Parts: sequence; C-alpha cells; structure tokens
Amino acid sequence: MSLKQTPLYPMHLKYNGKIIDFGGWELPVQYEGMGIIKEHNMVREKAGLFDVSHMGEVLVTGDKAEEFVQRLVSNDIKSMQDFQVIYGLMCYPSGGVVDDLLVYRYSNSKYLLVINAANVEKDFAWIQENLIPGVTADNVSDEYAQLALQGPAAQEILQQIVDVDLDSIRFFWFNPEVKISGVECIVSRTGYTGEDGFEVYVRPEDAVFIWEEILHAGGELVSPVGLGARDSLRFEAKLPLYGQEIDQDITPLEAGLGFFAKLNGDDFIGRSALLSQKEEGLKRRLVEFSMIGKGIPRAHYEVQKDGVHIGHVTTGLHAPTFKKPIGLALININYTEPGTRLDIMIRDKAIEAVVEPGIFYKKKTKSK
Repeated sequence: MSLKQTPLYPMHLKYNGKIIDFGGWELPVQYEGMGIIKEHNMVREKAGLFDVSHMGEVLVTGDKAEEFVQRLVSNDIKSMQDFQVIYGLMCYPSGGVVDDLLVYRYSNSKYLLVINAANVEKDFAWIQENLIPGVTADNVSDEYAQLALQGPAAQEILQQIVDVDLDSIRFFWFNPEVKISGVECIVSRTGYTGEDGFEVYVRPEDAVFIWEEILHAGGELVSPVGLGARDSLRFEAKLPLYGQEIDQDITPLEAGLGFFAKLNGDDFIGRSALLSQKEEGLKRRLVEFSMIGKGIPRAHYEVQKDGVHIGHVTTGLHAPTFKKPIGLALININYTEPGTRLDIMIRDKAIEAVVEPGIFYKKKTKSK
C-alpha cells in the first residue's frame, strides 16, 4: 500500500526532512542541519513550525448536534460558547478510550471534531455508528491542511502576517475568519508542546504558501520541526498520546484525565463504566517517575517491584529540557505513592527508578 502525503510534502523535501512512515503517512521525523534535540530546544526557546495536516477533521451539523456531541464526548459540551475549543475523549461503553480529540464549536448546530491521524477511519466509523436523527457527520479531513506554530515567539511571528489582533484569540478558542497574507484561514490557540502557539487550518492548495510565509516572517526565530521533537515536547508537558497513555484498554481515570470526564454531568458513552470504576477504586494508575540508575526508559518496558510485574512504561525518554531520563508508567495502584522505588526492566536488567510527581514541564500557554 502506498503511503499518503500531506499537501506540505514538497516542503519536507525542500527543507531536507528525514522522511519516515508515520501511520501510513510520509512525514519528517527531523530536518537536516537541526536534529531532534535542536528542534526541541528551538520550540522551547523561540518557535517551531509543524505539519499536522495528517490529523483528521469531522464536521458534525444538525439541530441535535449539541446533544449528539455531548453524548459522544466525555467533557461538558453544553458549557461551550461559540468559537471555543474543548478537549475531551470518546469512550467505549467499557470506559476504554476510542480517541482523544478537540471539539471546535461554531454554534450549537455545528461542531468540528479534530481527531488523531492514525484513528481517522476507526473514529469516523464510531461517530457514524452512534449518530442520532437530526445530525450529519462528514469526514472533511481532505478539505484541510493544518500547520502548528509553537513557541514563545509564535505570536510575534504570526502577528506580522495576520489581519487580526492575536491577543483576541484566547487559549482554547479560535477565529474562523482570519487572513494570513491575504489567505483565508481558521486560527486556534491550543497546542501540543507545552508552549504558547497557534494552529492554522487552511485549504490544501494554500498550505505551501502559508508555510513559506510563516518561515519568512519568523526568520531566525523559527524553523521547521519534525515528529521526533513533537513527541518529546508533548511528553515533557505530560500531554497524552493515543496508543500509549490512553487506548481501548486504558480509561481516562487510569490515565489521570478524570478532569476531562464529567461524571457528574450529562450521560455520555462510557460514563456508567467510569462511575463504577471510580466507586470501586482504581486498580492501576499512571505515575511520573525519574531514573535513579543508568538507562533510558522506553514505551512498553516492563515495570517490576521486588521482582514482581506491576505494570509498564507508556512513554519514556531522555528529556532534552531537563537533561535526564524520565517517564510515565501505568502501574498497580499499591505502588503509586511518591518516593516509591520501582525497577524498569531495560534489556533484561532491573534499573532503579522512583515515583516522583511534579517532574514535568510547566506549561507556558497563554492563560487569558
């Protein structure tokens, strides 16, 4: 099966991206002359430009759109105002996660759901399976290219070429009628790096132009950034990745995302299972840990306590910002207290680690 390419694929070639197969897409893991660590630090210190056009978009419309999305997603959709964005999870009746997503509200009869690239077909099938009369769902992923500009210099760069005051776009809000260098775009302010920044949704045929305009406006303050740094940035900010921190067998409560599952509100798919899990008490939970012994933890590595299996690492790496190896692990609830010593099995050797909350990057997103 041939790999898919985003509208920005020519830019990845132009800027010497190292192309890999990412869930069926040809995307850059890093760019020549920079590398993952430099790209990571560029976003923390200045700004980075990401191609996230592989993400999926589903348009939900109809008189009962609000009612439908409220039942589909774990968060409180009815509390949203027009042009607000909210993070939530779609759950199975078992409480496991179909996907995590962003919900963009245009009105109570029009929502744009932004879903993970690898899950587009599965998610859309799930959405269609649960449709109610009076609601239409359309997979409009091919109608959008998406760029993300992230970092402390993001607003300074983008402000040069937009026709609105970017201060007017608050964190987790969007403006559907922005022009960037004369081109119509949707601009939101959410982010997946722990830094302030913007997402730009644009017609596929305009994506290359917008990419070049942002790089030209930013000059030395911005560079293209690949998937490698995208992962290390999101991990340092303790932002979950589907397939690692959450999946069909891991619930929002186990993943520490209970805030986004409004169990006291309206019913949603999976709510009853999550209520039962909360009442019975969690048997396992995601914890933060840092390494004591020498070694870098990786996803799926086994976690032991006194030689007994108690869970697994969901994500781990040598964090560029902190210059030390840290990780997240889903483990038996009896070993989640801060200060608990664990063993991470690295190449069949038990390497000591310690449960240590508060070790992740404090987000620099714009609060007002």
